[in-house]
Amino acid sequence: MYEGYFGLRERAFRKTPDPRYLFLSEAHEEALERLLFAVEEMEPALLTGEVGSGKTLLTRALVDRVGERFEVGMILNPRLTPRQLLRATAVELGVAEPRHQASGLLDQIHERLLDLDEQGRAALLIVDEAHLLPGRDAFEEIRMLTNFQLDDRNLIAIVLAGQPELRERLRRPAYRALTQRLGASFHLSPLSLAEAEAYVAHRLRVAGARNRLFTPQAVAVLHRLSGGVPRLLNHFATQALIEAMGRGDRMVDAEAALATGDGDLFEEGAAEGPQPVAAHQ
Repeated sequence: MYEGYFGLRERAFRKTPDPRYLFLSEAHEEALERLLFAVEEMEPALLTGEVGSGKTLLTRALVDRVGERFEVGMILNPRLTPRQLLRATAVELGVAEPRHQASGLLDQIHERLLDLDEQGRAALLIVDEAHLLPGRDAFEEIRMLTNFQLDDRNLIAIVLAGQPELRERLRRPAYRALTQRLGASFHLSPLSLAEAEAYVAHRLRVAGARNRLFTPQAVAVLHRLSGGVPRLLNHFATQALIEAMGRGDRMVDAEAALATGDGDLFEEGAAEGPQPVAAHQ
């Protein structure tokens, strides 16, 4: 595709959560530091943000940062019953033969956590798309996991990552027992224009660019179309590169950025940008 034409080693704006492409805006850097603090303290943490804001990429970066000291379990599709959630947790944390009953699964998870502690290790459970957890009972099982502790330390750290409705849901009184245990809580806001410029430059640099490929005016158009949401910014940047290549241009200008084909599909909702549910908390 466009990478050969523009002298790149690879596509710069892929939507896969490759930690090499993590751009730490001020908000993303603060979010990562707060998550790291909560994990080191072995406390639950909450990360929310709009679709495409970079939550999954941040959790991948978190896993890279914590290193081998943690046994990491990741639940990517949490639309599960409470028992299925416990079973998935057991499997992810290395339980060899998970039982079928919830009580038995809790016992096995507890035994596994104690084994890890004896090895000088700890457990980290990341629940991605946690807003899809189907009911209060599933959150109650997560709260029960936080009860696994010794006299002086917890045995498992948990990160719940999801869309803004997860934060709204956890504000209800019924979830107070879980939210009172949170060691960190952060909401990702969209990128500013200056951050979008740095974001585009960063991804191009990682992909092997030697020259500037977007004019400032082009980036401003991409920022307006995407509302500062990284995943949408990736989409429009890719389309703009393809458009510029089709025109025989070696740099993307504002005209090419505007001619991204399906821009109308996103522009109405993206122009003002996603509205954060809460400030950085």
